[in-house]
Amino acid sequence: MTSILGISAFYHDSAAAILVDGKIIAAAQEERFSRKKHDPSYPFNAVKYVLEETKLNLNDVDHIVFFEKPFLKFERLLETYMAFAPKGFKSFSLSMPIWLREKLFQKKFLFDKLKQHDKNFNDINKIKFSEHHYSHAASAFYPSPFKEAIILTLDGVGEWATTTIAVGNKNNLEILKEIHFPHSLGLLYSAFTYYTGFKVNSGEYKLMGLAPYGKPLFKDLIIDKILDLKEDGSFKLDMSYFDYATGLTMTNNKFSKLFAQPVRDPKKDLLKEFHMDIAASIQAVTEEIVLRIAKNISSKYKIKNLCLAGGVALNCVANGKILKEKIFEKMWIQPAAGDAGGSLGAALAYWHHELKMPRLEFKDQMKGSYLGPKFESNLIEKKLKSLKADYKKYDSSEIISLTAKELSNEKIVGWFQGRMEFGPRALGGRSILADPRSEKMQKELNLKIKFRESFRPFAPSVLREDVNDWFELDSDSPYMLLVSEVKKEKQIKMNDKEKNLFGIEKLNVKRSSIPAITHVDYSARIQTVHKETNPKYYELIREFKKNTNCSVLVNTSFNVRGEPIVCSIEDAFNCFMGTNLDILVIEDFILFKDDQDKSLIKDYKNKFELD
Repeated sequence: MTSILGISAFYHDSAAAILVDGKIIAAAQEERFSRKKHDPSYPFNAVKYVLEETKLNLNDVDHIVFFEKPFLKFERLLETYMAFAPKGFKSFSLSMPIWLREKLFQKKFLFDKLKQHDKNFNDINKIKFSEHHYSHAASAFYPSPFKEAIILTLDGVGEWATTTIAVGNKNNLEILKEIHFPHSLGLLYSAFTYYTGFKVNSGEYKLMGLAPYGKPLFKDLIIDKILDLKEDGSFKLDMSYFDYATGLTMTNNKFSKLFAQPVRDPKKDLLKEFHMDIAASIQAVTEEIVLRIAKNISSKYKIKNLCLAGGVALNCVANGKILKEKIFEKMWIQPAAGDAGGSLGAALAYWHHELKMPRLEFKDQMKGSYLGPKFESNLIEKKLKSLKADYKKYDSSEIISLTAKELSNEKIVGWFQGRMEFGPRALGGRSILADPRSEKMQKELNLKIKFRESFRPFAPSVLREDVNDWFELDSDSPYMLLVSEVKKEKQIKMNDKEKNLFGIEKLNVKRSSIPAITHVDYSARIQTVHKETNPKYYELIREFKKNTNCSVLVNTSFNVRGEPIVCSIEDAFNCFMGTNLDILVIEDFILFKDDQDKSLIKDYKNKFELD
């Protein structure tokens, strides 16, 4: 038996994953345990969890692989500083002490951290290092159902690479082409995230959600002035508009002058039509680049399957466009596409690439991405009692029938079942569920449950066999990483008065028979639900369909703004008592808000730092 522990850490989204004989056993992000969103620290709790899941002591683990090479990263910092010197001395001098203290000598630093798990762990040579983009590419190709595929990785930056093209065949994976820092699509998107007043590395979703409210008026300006974009999708950025290579901010005054507006201060400045147009423009530019690259690599390499990873692969709108244009026959996206997934990719790369182990079957190996902790019935009951919760226990079929009935009465349900998801999307393991037919649901969920901006869209979960009845899509989308349009016959066309509304005013217009998940441009970010990977969630939607004739549910992550997705029973109960959730279902236990002791109600709105 060969076990491999993969670790990603020290930038954002630290995580751990473990393989036994090449099979993915467990994976989780540190933020879920520490309750610090995007926690970058050594993933002590995540490592502890994956070891427990395999019943191994750390000393029994054969190989430990870190997801990138610190020396290469250090080289980039030094060379970037030299290239821009004397500009940027401040950010350079701020980053040096931590590099010299911790990051440069990461093997020893990791060894000392790992010893905390097992004092008998004494073999520092078990620790190996992968490359950042190789880890991403491995996380996308090796668990995919494809024997052969082209792999496109797009993110901010790893060591040097920001965009890579690789080819995978059986257990071989080779990177063929790279675009290097500072030229980065991920950092370009983050620069616009910063410019519109959202938080870099977490607000990119908001920018994508805001884009359909605006018009891409600045698309040509961005391409003409900021980018040197080639026909094949390769690009360079004009660095005179940016500060991220040298300064402590993403953009500079020249950038603000180009668009004739300063950076939005989220504390003082409301979102205006201008910001919606900016969001629409950078989204359109991103799609243009991604589509050009996809078309080029499809015609050049003549491979019919595409795999995607890296933070930009979470841009489900761009992914949906690749699918819609039929550039590849099939595509598969790593659900933990960001840096967290690097922990899994590092372990898989070592197993297949370094140890030369074959891939045994060509099917999706991610197990629906349900790779986190789950809880047994007696432990749940014990915990609920200690929390002074009022609960009832039913058998599984009663829970499904009761929950489906309450959902059809427009009750909002916290749904805590099975193993926690790996990656940023809740997929029916740690989800908040609601009726998509309700006109008031989107607003209510945003303002009263999630405590977040009203413009943000919600995603549908739909039975796989029914997806084409509701959406212009007929393929698997188990990880909620594809956007498609709501079926024309389900849409409600806007009248002239409604068409003339601008920005957020469009939010109140009913646009389909499932308005709670229909975005202003009639799109939706779809999760197809499969009986094989999540039978209980599948049965719930089937029961809801029986009651309502609708095989779709609103599915949003079980958390509030700024909070990581819930992991433990306590997290779920706290979120339930701190929001306007009506019902909490934990495995076969059901809790109704009205039955709870009112003194347990929490002030949850200000508990987490806003993202």
